[in-house]
Amino acid sequence: QVQLVESGGGLVQPGGSLRLSCAASGFTLDYYGIGWFRQAPGKEREGVSCISSSGDTTYFADSVKGRFTVSRDNAKNTVYLQMNSLKPEDTAVYYCAASRFCSVNPNLSRYWGQGTQVTVSS
Repeated sequence: QVQLVESGGGLVQPGGSLRLSCAASGFTLDYYGIGWFRQAPGKEREGVSCISSSGDTTYFADSVKGRFTVSRDNAKNTVYLQMNSLKPEDTAVYYCAASRFCSVNPNLSRYWGQGTQVTVSS
């Protein structure tokens, strides 16, 4: 069964950090770029980051640039989103999605995870 599973979400205080993981099963991530998306209640889904299959290309939305990093360990079939200096406005459900390239266009994503909740609050 092909699936992506996110983990690592939770409740964190402003200024804190979390690392999200996106693990694949049923297929290898070696040939896929991974995008990270988030959706807060009442807001549109936002593409926040992506990484190419080789890891050579990354992208970050302006809203997270300088605070988030993305990496991958193809041996573990897993991609990570390190989130530092978290702000209340980062609160959302975070999703990972696989596509052919580093892309934050949801229409280009083939597989999606179920999402993990990130809440930034004091």
